[in-house]
Amino acid sequence: MQRTVIHVDMDAFYAAVEIRDNPALKGRPLIIGALPDERGVVATCSYEARKFGVRSAMNIKEAYRRCPRGIFMHPNREKYRRASARLHAIWSAYADATEYVALDEGYLDVSRSARRFGGARRVARLIKERTRIETGLTCSVGVGYSKTSAKLASEEKKPDGYFEILTPRDFIGLIVDRDITVLYGVGARTAEKLYHAGIYTVRDVQNNRDRLPALLGGKTGRHLAELSFGVDDRPVTPSDAADAKSVSREVTFQKDTSHFGYLRDVLLLLSLDLGGKLRALGLNGRTVTLKATYWNMKTVTRSRSGESVDQPYEIYQTGCALLAGIEKNPVRLIGVGLQNLSESSVRQLTFATLGGERERLNAERLRARLLDLQRRYRVDLRPALRDRTGELLYQLIDLMQTRALPTTPNGA
Repeated sequence: MQRTVIHVDMDAFYAAVEIRDNPALKGRPLIIGALPDERGVVATCSYEARKFGVRSAMNIKEAYRRCPRGIFMHPNREKYRRASARLHAIWSAYADATEYVALDEGYLDVSRSARRFGGARRVARLIKERTRIETGLTCSVGVGYSKTSAKLASEEKKPDGYFEILTPRDFIGLIVDRDITVLYGVGARTAEKLYHAGIYTVRDVQNNRDRLPALLGGKTGRHLAELSFGVDDRPVTPSDAADAKSVSREVTFQKDTSHFGYLRDVLLLLSLDLGGKLRALGLNGRTVTLKATYWNMKTVTRSRSGESVDQPYEIYQTGCALLAGIEKNPVRLIGVGLQNLSESSVRQLTFATLGGERERLNAERLRARLLDLQRRYRVDLRPALRDRTGELLYQLIDLMQTRALPTTPNGA
């Protein structure tokens, strides 16, 4: 199977979050980091500040010298983490595997999952649309055949851009006459060594590939030579090794909630979405996990193992049992997942029918829960359950929070 990787990179993330929350900052040179009278560096800055030559990691004194009329601000990392959690939830809905390299940047392996959504190009469009609609932020998205090509593609049309590099030939044609720093892993020190050896462009790297092991060391030199020809077999590896063996769904709420009846209803919808993911991947799992992040950013996880499950209602029941065992404090994020995965030999329940080839009793109970949820929240679930992107589902969860009644039946 041909690999397809998407790289998502938010546009001036910290600055964009601040501008979103304070529109008076729009169009102004905003610099996030230390203040001019402090020691420190620039964490990020708006594109208006970049016009003055301000860059990330620049000494703050130099940034002030270049842009004395800029607005300097300390970073609000808790706010950025909240925004990042929402972004990661959006991105992971489309991927077989996700690798987050920063709060605002990640790789998505969509080699199999893209087919469910109409191809990688449409996945990229959906990610950009949902990111803009649900967070008020913009991102640049690149589609490639490898991590290096996808990252380069996302950088081509910044900000708020889209680009694709689908073959090694396209990759080489784009970068062959560019500076060597365009290659992944070539930082200032490596570049200095190569410049000193008369190697300035990617073409120079190709023509001097036999010299690279002696200049940079065997492994690094060989890897750089491969990159110059568009070869990059690095997999998309989840940051947490446990994630590589799990599938999960989670949602960050617009407002913290202490309504555990509402949380059980959210678990029902997340379990349905998770069931769709499992069906697409042909997997089931033996361990159901619950994740909850409280108002103070404290995160708890609970898990329960047993026989392999793949049906939404089975996941939901176990999730509710785990939810009953955690502290009843205000919750900002809830998630449910499945670990210890294996290939499934049994067809799973479909979103369209919610019926028939697994235990009929579970299907009937699930249908009854959904009808009850529709009645209590005065919503029509069908569009959200048919929407394979998950976009309508998360919008529905937000709407339900505004309509949650003081009391709801036990969801387990």
